[in-house]
Amino acid sequence: MADLTTNIAGVTMKNPVMTASGTFGYGLEYADFVNLEDIGGIIVKGTTLTPREGNDYPRMAETPSGMLNCVGLQNKGVDYFCKHIYPEIKDIKTNFIVNVSGSAPEDYAECAARIDELDGIPAIELNISCPNVKQGGMAFGVTPEGAATVVKAVRAAYHKPLIVKLSPNVTSITDIALAVQDAGADAVSLINTLFGMAIDIEKRKPLLSIATGGLSGACVKPVALRCVWQVAKAVSVPVIGIGGIMNAEDAIEFLLAGASAIEIGAANFIDPQTTVKVANGINEWLDKHGCRSVTEIVGQLEA
Repeated sequence: MADLTTNIAGVTMKNPVMTASGTFGYGLEYADFVNLEDIGGIIVKGTTLTPREGNDYPRMAETPSGMLNCVGLQNKGVDYFCKHIYPEIKDIKTNFIVNVSGSAPEDYAECAARIDELDGIPAIELNISCPNVKQGGMAFGVTPEGAATVVKAVRAAYHKPLIVKLSPNVTSITDIALAVQDAGADAVSLINTLFGMAIDIEKRKPLLSIATGGLSGACVKPVALRCVWQVAKAVSVPVIGIGGIMNAEDAIEFLLAGASAIEIGAANFIDPQTTVKVANGINEWLDKHGCRSVTEIVGQLEA
């Protein structure tokens, strides 16, 4: 068997397969379907400083080879996570990483500071696709300056590995990646969802309550792969690939493009055992191609 051990900014994982935030709950919801300890890392649902109700229903819609969602970061807040969820997951032998969201830099920082106190959480992932309520609602992650502002605020309050999740809804994702790296990010993950929309032509209304939402699933893979390839060539920190990964072959494409690890999102809704199947599939491919370690193929695309 090949060595699947992966290291992301000092966080050692038994394999490079992680779950994408918002698609795996807190991990506990999937415990009846898959051995959580077989997964390299579990990124729990988006967590904010205070509880959020999310958007009105309907907030999910199926699309060709994908899905739209506008859940709106529904969660019970960081204090609920610390008091009720953390005690249940802290002894499970895998890496639980918290996805942190906010509406102002100080919200991100305070949320991160409270998670910083939890010994069993080795890292956080920042969702910088959230709207900046003080700047007219534009997402933090669409400009280098906005992205850097959030990362700097969190970096001052948080002392463990910091992963920043990048939005594809920008002119140059490499510029954003370089900005967050300079601001203190230890790794970047990409991509977050693409903006999308679906319409009911009989009702002449959008299928989602707020009209637009985030597109994910197999249909976004070519965009995600391109983004990962571009960013991996530009930054010096580890890159985590996300977007339309449905099987081991998809994951290997991202590794070759420069990702040191990958996250699986929409595929979890189709088959809750996808993560373990992908890890096993990567191992089989490495054995077949005479590779002793998964690190041998990271960034080895000949282009």
